[in-house]
Amino acid sequence: MAGGAFVSEAGGSYEGGVTGFVIITCIVAAMGGLLFGYDLGISGGVTSMEEFLTKFFPQVEAQMEKSRHETAYCKFDNQMLQLFTSSLYLAALVASFWASVITRKNGRKVSMFIGGLAFLIGALFNAFAVNVGMLITGRLLLGVGVGFANQSTPVYLSEMAPAKIRGALNIGFQMAITIGILVANLINYGTSKMAQHGWRVSLGLAAVPAVVMVIGSFVLPDTPNSMLERGKYEEAKQMLKKIRGADNVDHEFQDLLDACEAAKKVEYPWRNIMKRKYRPALIFCSAIPFFQQITGINVIMFYAPVLFKTLGFGNDAALMSAVITGVVNMLSTIVSIYAADRYGRRLLFLEGGIQMFICQLLVGSFIGARFGTTGAGTLTPATADWILAFICVYVAGFAWSWGPLGWLVPSEICPLEIRPAGQAINVSVNMFFTFLIGQFFLTMLCHMKFGLFYFFASMVAIMTVFIYFLLPETRGVPIEEMGRVWKQHWFWKKYIPDDAVIGGHDENSD
Repeated sequence: MAGGAFVSEAGGSYEGGVTGFVIITCIVAAMGGLLFGYDLGISGGVTSMEEFLTKFFPQVEAQMEKSRHETAYCKFDNQMLQLFTSSLYLAALVASFWASVITRKNGRKVSMFIGGLAFLIGALFNAFAVNVGMLITGRLLLGVGVGFANQSTPVYLSEMAPAKIRGALNIGFQMAITIGILVANLINYGTSKMAQHGWRVSLGLAAVPAVVMVIGSFVLPDTPNSMLERGKYEEAKQMLKKIRGADNVDHEFQDLLDACEAAKKVEYPWRNIMKRKYRPALIFCSAIPFFQQITGINVIMFYAPVLFKTLGFGNDAALMSAVITGVVNMLSTIVSIYAADRYGRRLLFLEGGIQMFICQLLVGSFIGARFGTTGAGTLTPATADWILAFICVYVAGFAWSWGPLGWLVPSEICPLEIRPAGQAINVSVNMFFTFLIGQFFLTMLCHMKFGLFYFFASMVAIMTVFIYFLLPETRGVPIEEMGRVWKQHWFWKKYIPDDAVIGGHDENSD
């Protein structure tokens, strides 16, 4: 079958099992996802609050009044308003490259601490903002926090988790993102009822997940991989014994040590990842985050209240609809925690892609039928319910496929010597296209109208075909032995030398 479904059994000989220590550690580390999730959920609600718009973007209110008599598609089309949302992701893109260097040289915990601290300062800037300049400065600091957190946390989780449950524990990061989105939606719904300064409360509460991450960075242990990178061999072996719950970890420790020694020979990981034998990792660390964003999911996640309001939902109805999609997002992520290590990554990718494709077509068709190309029209209660229902089904498909797997797969396919660089590429590509969607979606909606949903549907179709033919199954494969997967794949095997099946041992091969 195209794409293959090879699963290595090499990791089965490792001693030890799943310990309470490693589960608790991974749960605490996954809370780094709260930063990203809270911001995704909070920004759309805040930008739909009238008090916030009156203070910072009065021109948008005038535009909304005008659009009531012209086109519903262009209510919120304002570049400065979109910059408020998207500037964070541009900062995260730049920060991810710095984070990759710090993650490698100083450990995953240091990057997590820097991310939490920057996010905390950014939240305070936004909460006390008196002009657009302070808002954008705060968003840029939040972006630094997201860049560091998203670079270090998935790598930390993949390195701590045993291979057989690596998917479930790594998806804890995505689960934290969905919890952050839902909590933010609920807070927005509550603060919208406040007489004044509700938006300050919404933005300021971003400090809470930031504090959680800062504290977590102090209490979490380092990963054995990170310790080995910094020459702490005995500490690494003791930590491996602790997280595996076994005294005999010699086999796994030797594999980690071999991978680390190979990695230390790499003076320039950014140059190294361009080598032919790392072509599969480079392609997927670039393509998966690109496709994850081009699904259109962040149209729903950080513009949900604005989108629903554009389509004619009242203010309360728009915020409540965002809460509903947040609940669906969180509950559906639980499915992936259960299924990723049982049924594999490929099955979830493919099923989720088909589900999202169908829903995007249906949502676009419903909107087109009611508003046409002019944007003149109204939603009946029944049509509004159908649109919300299909958006929820779409969110569910993303939440158990491309959402969590978009972070899991890139973090597990790179050998140690290119892992920080690979994750930096993953985060930076993700943030760049998140920035583009955030900056131009409302403008695209204004010009492409309901056809925008058909555009996203076509992208989902392309990426589903891409996965079918080119992604092998990585379920249950120890990270240090991922080369075996590429070597047995019908397409990628031509790039992998015979002696590079474990962690890139043949350093001189190209």
